[in-house]
Amino acid sequence: MRCSTGIDGLDNILGGGLPCYSLYSIQGAPGSGKTTFALQFLLEGIKDKQKTLYITFSETKKELARVAHSHGWNINDVSIMDLSSLEEQLNPDSQNTLFHPSEVELNQVFTLILNKIDEVSPQRIVFDSVSEMRLLAETPLRYRRQILSLKQALADRDITVLFLDDLTIANQDLQIHSIAHGVIHLSQVEHEFGAEKRKMKVIKLRGVDFIGGQHDMEIQTGGIKVFPRMISGQHSKESAVGFLESGNKELDQMLGGGLDRGTASLFIGPAGTGKSNLIMRYALSAISKSEKVAYFCFDETIANLKKRCLGLNIDLDEPIESGFLRVQKVDPAELAPGAFAHLILELVTKEDFKMVVIDSLNGYIQSMPQENYLTLQLHELLAYLNNQGVVTVMSVAQQGMIGVMTSPVDLTYLADTVLLTRYFESSGSVRKAISVIKKRTGPHETTIREFSFNENGLTVGPELKGFEGILTGVPRYTASEGNLLINNND
Repeated sequence: MRCSTGIDGLDNILGGGLPCYSLYSIQGAPGSGKTTFALQFLLEGIKDKQKTLYITFSETKKELARVAHSHGWNINDVSIMDLSSLEEQLNPDSQNTLFHPSEVELNQVFTLILNKIDEVSPQRIVFDSVSEMRLLAETPLRYRRQILSLKQALADRDITVLFLDDLTIANQDLQIHSIAHGVIHLSQVEHEFGAEKRKMKVIKLRGVDFIGGQHDMEIQTGGIKVFPRMISGQHSKESAVGFLESGNKELDQMLGGGLDRGTASLFIGPAGTGKSNLIMRYALSAISKSEKVAYFCFDETIANLKKRCLGLNIDLDEPIESGFLRVQKVDPAELAPGAFAHLILELVTKEDFKMVVIDSLNGYIQSMPQENYLTLQLHELLAYLNNQGVVTVMSVAQQGMIGVMTSPVDLTYLADTVLLTRYFESSGSVRKAISVIKKRTGPHETTIREFSFNENGLTVGPELKGFEGILTGVPRYTASEGNLLINNND
């Protein structure tokens, strides 16, 4: 039998919830979300018509009420035992005894607690926090004995118990880890700029096949939301076949027919060489086939994207209003990678989006704590999208405009198709070239062509036979006549 935690995403990680009638440790530094976690757990029990009890050693009823109010919760049905003023509730004569004061105090505290439990008869209990109980016990042996005694008393009453541990005691003895049926760790990672990133990890859960590793989480108005670490193999299905054409004969010819469904494509080149415009060409083609497109802007505002497209005689308002195009601005400083992956998963599985655009990976990279983490995140995300038959297109702006150019990170091996754009100079004019460097799923042109955008659309010229060195950024003209477009504005 399982107890739902009431926390969005966590039950999925736990395989359906916490096994009932056991003791669990929820640990984390102050401010990591333990109290919010506990209140959500108790409120979920109330939804199931269960009685609940919150036993607090550190926070008062008023403080708990304020936390609940900040999330819009009503905790009137949660029984609260406030032991924050513990000295006033203990028998003052306990100091005159042959026994150690801490032993007498602990016994009195547990007697008060068990009497309250018998009075309320709860099915769910939260102890906040065990650090106070450690201080009362003074020694690890006395603390372990008392916790084992309390665990046995609660087990006989068929209660699911959460022990909150704020990890404020130095030299943790891991006593609660060995006693508890499961341990969940909450953490937050501070960055030099931007919001902190919160994470959750299930350290231990006896008899349950849970999803291990770090999972991103957020504390929002309304409680904690957890984004389970994506495992692409859990979401496989029969892959789609066929191409997504751009509608431009020459460009589709270069790509061997178009972008294959169920693949990831990388459009790479220096800033301003037309990567986003090329991507939008494919997005509009998908929309014309009544397929939904999710467009994530990391570097550009939605207003600028619309303005740029209007300059090419493309109005995005109609596809956005119809729901076939979803454009979302993503702030890298606020992004949780797991939340981003979860959003894509929801769009694909629940709303049947057929194309996903990440423009650009430069912004996505800045949201990651380290390069290896980025690679693993992208690997799982792209594998998942490929399994769903989605056309995924990403862009990367290389550092530099001409000459030697570098990428912030090499992700070309993750892409099935790599399309490269470059500047080149001819007759005192700056022009743009395009080439297909790689395509795993079939043949493609190896030529380099000039291309341009204007209000009439995309124009792709013939192969540039009269130049050498275009891909290096330092081209050299070698023929008497070049196969150039007559005018970039035509």
